[in-house]
Amino acid sequence: MARTRPTETDDLPRYFVWVRGLEGPEPQKWTAMDFGIGDWKRPLVLAYLELPVDERRLSLSMLARRYPPPRVDAS
Repeated sequence: MARTRPTETDDLPRYFVWVRGLEGPEPQKWTAMDFGIGDWKRPLVLAYLELPVDERRLSLSMLARRYPPPRVDAS
């Protein structure tokens, strides 16, 4: 099987994620959506989006403006 050479975009985060923070939704960039042992991260994730290749280089603040936080009920 032929190996493909990794491209520069392979090293960039692939996902834009809104997580539950102490003061409301917080944006993050993740390289993978593996939720870890026992899926402990899953309740913290409010929304996620796989980024198109051309948006992976954008800053976190630019992505947060482009994809606003989800509405979270204060309960």
